[in-house]
Amino acid sequence: MDKKPNIKGQGAVQNVINRFDRYTFEPEDEDFETVKTAFTEVFPKSIVNPVKSPDLSMEYSLNPYQGCEHGCSYCFARPTHEYWGFSAGIDFERKIMVKNNAPELLEKFFKKRGYAPKTIVMSGNTDCYQPIERKLEITRKLLQKFLEYRHPVSIITKNALVLRDLDIFIHLREMNLISVNLSIPTINEDLRKVMEPRTSTVKNKLKAVEILSENGIPVNVMVAPVIPALNSDEGLKIYKTVSEAGALSAHHVLIRLNDTVEPVFVHWLNANFPDRSQKVLNLIQSMRGGKLGEKRYFERYKGEGNIAEMIHNSYQLAKRKYFEGKHIPPLSTEHFSGTKEQQLRLF
Repeated sequence: MDKKPNIKGQGAVQNVINRFDRYTFEPEDEDFETVKTAFTEVFPKSIVNPVKSPDLSMEYSLNPYQGCEHGCSYCFARPTHEYWGFSAGIDFERKIMVKNNAPELLEKFFKKRGYAPKTIVMSGNTDCYQPIERKLEITRKLLQKFLEYRHPVSIITKNALVLRDLDIFIHLREMNLISVNLSIPTINEDLRKVMEPRTSTVKNKLKAVEILSENGIPVNVMVAPVIPALNSDEGLKIYKTVSEAGALSAHHVLIRLNDTVEPVFVHWLNANFPDRSQKVLNLIQSMRGGKLGEKRYFERYKGEGNIAEMIHNSYQLAKRKYFEGKHIPPLSTEHFSGTKEQQLRLF
């Protein structure tokens, strides 16, 4: 059984072996307690990524940061840190790469010859409003580019820091260019502290839904992930609460533990919920054909078996009850002032 972590604001209990490394070095536990989060500037050549997964509605994503301080043990993005030579465990939370040139790269993307605007989703991988954003403001600078070029943008975040940029959102909203997706997997604050150590409190997340909605910003709430025997009984409560706060839609995602997310989550679960860890794992396996992960397109969101069916049914009931007649309007592309207008300015 894993020792419960005593490091404030950390999700992973330890580093896990990088799949791509022949040799690994695991420092002693006490090293993790003294090492501060490191931020390293990187210089990508592009910032907008095409999304090719057929079961995702987004066509482009944009991530100003690699790695995430929020510390969610189940984060699907953890294995991407291994391509940088790091671990999907503590490294994912403690070694963050920042892309300060992101705004310039976005503008370059907008100016591509023949580019046809489509909604770009910020945080398709890691959160664009994680704590370091308060200082670096890369996301805010990107939003200013979206406004300048009148380009549609949708945001995914767990952090109420999103309210800082309400002034830009209001201008984007006037042209139907903005929507916000807030991740709220639980409204139990005690559970939130363990599941998402460095995200905003439940109170502040709900306040963000309320303030954004009051200002006409379309808000979708994501209950992600749904973990059986941890937060799976909260569907009706969450949907009722966020609907009353003004959210226009909500959806849920079943937990899946692919690649090195699995050992990170299992260590975290054993450390924080030793009394029910085996029960949780057994229930996840019952939804995933005896495994903990699922990579097949479309199937990864469905799950299988009685537990998955019960969860889906409860959320479908909650959606009918609290979101009947509500929806997120599609964003507009008709205002885009990109390639053609930029060329006309030359004359």
